[in-house]
Amino acid sequence: GSNLESEEHIMEPPAVPEEEMPLTMTSGPAGCQLFGYVGIEAVLDQMKIKTMKTGFEFNVMVVGQSGLGKSTMVNTLFKSKVSRKASQPSQEERIPKTVQLHSITHVIEENGVKMKLTVTDTPGFGDQINNENCWDPIIKYINEQYERYLREEILITRKRKIPDTRVHGCVYFVPPTGHWLRPLDLEFMRRLSKIVNVVPVIAKADTLTLEERAEFKQRIQEDLKTHAISVYPQEDFDQDPDDRALNDRIREKIPFAVVGADQEHQVNGKRVLGRKTKWGIIEVENPEHCEFPLLRDLLIRSHLQDLKDITHNVHYESYRVRRLNESNRP
Repeated sequence: GSNLESEEHIMEPPAVPEEEMPLTMTSGPAGCQLFGYVGIEAVLDQMKIKTMKTGFEFNVMVVGQSGLGKSTMVNTLFKSKVSRKASQPSQEERIPKTVQLHSITHVIEENGVKMKLTVTDTPGFGDQINNENCWDPIIKYINEQYERYLREEILITRKRKIPDTRVHGCVYFVPPTGHWLRPLDLEFMRRLSKIVNVVPVIAKADTLTLEERAEFKQRIQEDLKTHAISVYPQEDFDQDPDDRALNDRIREKIPFAVVGADQEHQVNGKRVLGRKTKWGIIEVENPEHCEFPLLRDLLIRSHLQDLKDITHNVHYESYRVRRLNESNRP
């Protein structure tokens, strides 16, 4: 650099018009090129790099009676011991007197992308003789997370990134009875679908035959339509025609008939997750055996960001408007 400056003082090059001056690549350290290809798609690379550095949050809640395989399903979903249960629970832990909420947070990293996953379990839901208002602690917990985010948002000096503890999705486990939905199921989904994204699934679907499963799903869809219960993905929020076509195919499959398993078995020379029975092995990730791959694709592969967007733009926004209106009243 110093030699270059001294030469410029001695001999100045002839002036070149600005439009004729060539734009060349500046040599420098690897990854620090000043001039290079400029395109709009470069913004996607910037967003990808920034997201990989900061990571993102995803909060899911599982609701259902004891013994329906909620913890096993969450472990199968993320292929790790996300939800832990006591090895030898006491009598009080087996049957909680009231609905309790347990949250476990993990940081999952895959290919350089970090995700802060929070799983909220609801032991004691629907296990009592009198299940009146057993959904109140769940509604209270969801609203508390909205309130916590709202308080951080209205501060004068806000954090650069507000911690997001809001529940992005609620997976509701329906018992595999083969009949209609119970009043408890209907009332829970009717109340919760107004404040959170509810995804109903048929738990332990391997206890039903294929004909019973198809008939049970049809009855559940009729129940949801009769009682005007809008589960995720909601028709009112479909804006793009492609998204509407995709969500229509998903709505035809809801509720998903799922089977959870956290043990691997040898099938045709491959290690697969499944449940071993006297008649064979039920492969969890095989679409011909159950619809667990559809649930996994919905929650992780295709609609994870959409779950977060609807939570922020619809459910949280309605809560924020209601709270601000209450605070402005004389």
